[in-house]
Amino acid sequence: MKFMKLGSKPDTFQSDGNNARYVASELATDITVTVGDVKFYLHKFPLLSKSAYLQKLVASGNEENNDEIQISDIPGGPVAFEICAKFCYGMTVTLNAFNVVAARCAAEYLGMHETVEKGNLIYKIDVFLNSSIFHSWKDSIIVLQTTKSMLPLSEELKVVGLCIDAIATKACIDVSKVDWSYTYNRRKVPEENGNDLNCNGFRNRPVPKDWWVEDLCELEIDLYKRVIMNIKTKGILSHEVIGEALKAYSYRRLPGFSKGVIRSGDVIKYRSTVDAIVWLLPAEKGSVSCSFLLKLLKAAIIVDLGEMAQEQLVRRIGQQLEEASVNDLSIRAADGEDVVYDVDTVQKIVKEFLMQDQNAEFESEDNEVQEIRRPGILTDASKLMVAKLIDAYLAEIAKDPNLPLSKFVDLAELVSCISRPSHDGLYRAIDMYLKEHPGISKSERKRICKLMDCKKLSVDACMHAVQNERLPLRVVVQVLFFEQVRATASSGSSTPDLPRGLKDLNIGSHGSSRSAATHPEEDWDAVATAEELKALKGEIAALRMSNGIGGSERNGGDSRNSVDKVAISKMKGLLKSKRIFSKIWSSKGAQGENSGSDSSESLGSANPEEAKSTPSRNRRHSVS
Repeated sequence: MKFMKLGSKPDTFQSDGNNARYVASELATDITVTVGDVKFYLHKFPLLSKSAYLQKLVASGNEENNDEIQISDIPGGPVAFEICAKFCYGMTVTLNAFNVVAARCAAEYLGMHETVEKGNLIYKIDVFLNSSIFHSWKDSIIVLQTTKSMLPLSEELKVVGLCIDAIATKACIDVSKVDWSYTYNRRKVPEENGNDLNCNGFRNRPVPKDWWVEDLCELEIDLYKRVIMNIKTKGILSHEVIGEALKAYSYRRLPGFSKGVIRSGDVIKYRSTVDAIVWLLPAEKGSVSCSFLLKLLKAAIIVDLGEMAQEQLVRRIGQQLEEASVNDLSIRAADGEDVVYDVDTVQKIVKEFLMQDQNAEFESEDNEVQEIRRPGILTDASKLMVAKLIDAYLAEIAKDPNLPLSKFVDLAELVSCISRPSHDGLYRAIDMYLKEHPGISKSERKRICKLMDCKKLSVDACMHAVQNERLPLRVVVQVLFFEQVRATASSGSSTPDLPRGLKDLNIGSHGSSRSAATHPEEDWDAVATAEELKALKGEIAALRMSNGIGGSERNGGDSRNSVDKVAISKMKGLLKSKRIFSKIWSSKGAQGENSGSDSSESLGSANPEEAKSTPSRNRRHSVS
């Protein structure tokens, strides 16, 4: 730390133990200065020779009381006044980063200018600040912190502004010119355990570009904001470094921020901190991670920051949503809500993501709205990552017993435009919702199951689905059919479309003249019983083992194709022969759709290990 000694005479200020300070001298004191609760017994000549304010007070006092002066509002109080008084006596005074601002403000208050005497205290302090303090990184930060208690005078004297500029300039300096110790950043590494002989080699490592970010975390938010603004204005540091600084400050100053919560405390204080960080975010995409933005959004919601700031965060999160994780998206609902998660906010984020591929519109000079056609800026990879992310998120929120079906379906349909090869994740989410909401109606069960495409389920997911007692019977039959077709089809060949009878299973019969009592829809929308599932599995297993399917796989394409036809023919025979399948063919004339559109493609990953842990899977007999 830098320091400066003023004066050469020994310090002879003494105390009597009763809040009284005096100078040890043969001359009797002739003036008493009361500062706060401390009395200073001093001599007029040295004081008046350097302080215009004391000259004025003594001159304006009456003859009876001009030997006693009351000073109640001097910056820095008795300590700062004593520094000024010692300087007047020519005694040794030590200035450092902790007391220099108080001494400067007190000297200004007392009028210790050059016009009173050359080489006065104000001049000497200013020289010390400019030649020493502002050249030291650590001292500049300390001084800036001390200015807060001296406001507004420290601001008027430009000490705050000069200090901020000095810090910002040093943060932007070329790292090759930075003399910096890793130990100051409070980071311990194996080489710095005190026993490593290569410690010096470690300290000679290149200085990182963000070497300064943790040091500035010591500043209060108002000063920190001004420093970062000054750094950004210089335009030297990259937006990634600015983002790293904001991240470090958030983690240090917002308790619980790393876990996406804000611990109880001064809400107003935390609100101002979150607001400043949002305001300081660099405009460039990728300056901060999506995970950090989501933590910031959670904090903004907790402190009730305001719609404008939250919308800004939602927009930025949507631009890099593919980087997020399910844990990042798990935004808790506000207190008093029935649901666990804030699904509405996640829907807004997904919409922002998808909007990046939409055509931009603008209003021409003729007040006609025209459309600018531009290629989508979203890559297929980023779309697929977001689709899988939402599938996994759906599986998480499905555990909430109070989650309305409409919120689940609406979010799933948002990403239905994203084509992806597997619907395992969506199946897992649907199964989780059915498990946690056993009381939903048949129509609701049908609605949620229509989100997935059975053709896009993996073998593991199919094996789980065919014994899933929570699925409607129509879905189980479709899965069985596609699993059988996949087992008999050649590798890499496209999966055939559903026969009309199976299509009718998905959409049902519209405009049928059957009475409600005999309408097959109610049976197909009902869940399959354990007995029905067992019968279906047995028939499929027998079908797959018959007619030399294994041999056909060894005999080439023609043989395999003929066996495929036999397998499908036997499937139809099976469907016709069973009571539960006779309903398919009785509704041939029905109009229908596929069991799920390609656009609803996101099934979160159906993890084989998770599937094995399902009770129904444990009871399964292999059908392969």
